[in-house]
Amino acid sequence: MQIASMHFKERAHEKLADERLQRNLQKIKGKFVNKRRSAITELDDFEGTREAARAIRQRALDDLDAWLELFEENARARGATVLWAQGPDEINRLVLEIAFRHGVRKIVKSKSMVSEESALDLAIEGAGLTVVETDLGEYILQINGYEPPSHIVGPALHKSKEEVTELFHRRHGTPRKDGIEELCREARAVLREHYLTADMGISGGNFFVAETGSVVLVTNEGNASLATTLPKVHVAISGIEKIVPTLEDVATLMRLLPRSATGQSISNYVDVLTGTRGEGEFHGVDHMYFILVDGGRTGVLASEVRDALRCIRCGACMNHCPVYQAVGGHAYGWVYPGPIGSILTPMYVGLEHAQDLPAASTSCNQCGVVCPVKIPLPDLQRKLREQAFERRLRPWRERAALRAWAWVARRPRLYAAASRVGVRALRMLAGGDGMIRRLPFGRGWTDGRDMPAPAGRTFRELHAARRNGGST
Repeated sequence: MQIASMHFKERAHEKLADERLQRNLQKIKGKFVNKRRSAITELDDFEGTREAARAIRQRALDDLDAWLELFEENARARGATVLWAQGPDEINRLVLEIAFRHGVRKIVKSKSMVSEESALDLAIEGAGLTVVETDLGEYILQINGYEPPSHIVGPALHKSKEEVTELFHRRHGTPRKDGIEELCREARAVLREHYLTADMGISGGNFFVAETGSVVLVTNEGNASLATTLPKVHVAISGIEKIVPTLEDVATLMRLLPRSATGQSISNYVDVLTGTRGEGEFHGVDHMYFILVDGGRTGVLASEVRDALRCIRCGACMNHCPVYQAVGGHAYGWVYPGPIGSILTPMYVGLEHAQDLPAASTSCNQCGVVCPVKIPLPDLQRKLREQAFERRLRPWRERAALRAWAWVARRPRLYAAASRVGVRALRMLAGGDGMIRRLPFGRGWTDGRDMPAPAGRTFRELHAARRNGGST
């Protein structure tokens, strides 16, 4: 997938001006928020479960090398092949090598965010093979010219029913359908033949279990089950951070994942797949491969934003983020949108290629409040902003202004004097209703926000007056 994560502000303005997108975003706004709020009340000790999930993911990261070795040992013991990929090019090379080794001509693929990092579908097609996305959202995007996903959980959330209707009519050559159920039946009819004729299935992995060498797949459509059991070859691709120590740990995480993602108590399908089909077993594949991907993750692990690797890809931070809700996922310019994307993207592709993203935040901390594994997302965004400043990636005017502010802030008397002058100047800029309509050198604030004028005195002045018994 092409990286386009620079200049977030410009793209955000484009998305805000896109009337169709804004209508579609408005339809889903608050949907997952309300469902999550209801779902978490089902847990007797939600915060305790959340803390346990945080500890599980942290335990996995603290000894990641050991858990990865244990996973490899147990997966191989069950007949699987474990491969390692440094980055996107290696992912594509390994998948194609597997496909050619087994004479594969058609591949069915369930949703995988890691494969989006490498634009795997395009690489497969470029090699002369057929690949079909089986997640309904991903399938919609594939037949629409491989449009990028806009959400981790719902890749096509930015599409309306009417847009999908026209797309199916155009690509399938079928009459237009009015209802969502009819559209789903049409998709099933198209995809069913691909399931039955595919030679290889590709999946991601919600969790890789070290103690058993298993991959856990969580879906609502059952597409992952069909893509990973009917074909003779299964390839599961995941980042190295998706390792969890035990199946018991998975059970704890599953109490939070669906509730945080879609507001469900449990997903419709939870598959735990372990190794190849053994003697006398009816279900299973002939060949199973795991591709574990670094792709910048060891760099994150060694950095001050390593907590971001605890992410379980629920999408709750996006669902609650006022920035994401306003501009959608495509404004972020790469695979991972929203607050988690504003951290992972700069770390995976380089801060110099995504320096706007850590600032794509209101610092309201809604993302941190709802994260099921307690990732302090606003704090991590701030650390990346500091890095961008220190590396001189930000514009010189911005750096000069921040240095000037820091110089004044370290001098209490000067700061107090400047504050007194500032609040009185801002008061003078206000109109009769007490609102500032235009702020010199800060039109970005006043163009998009209501900005009440200060009272005319600083907090320190008001506090001193109250302490001395005067009027405030």
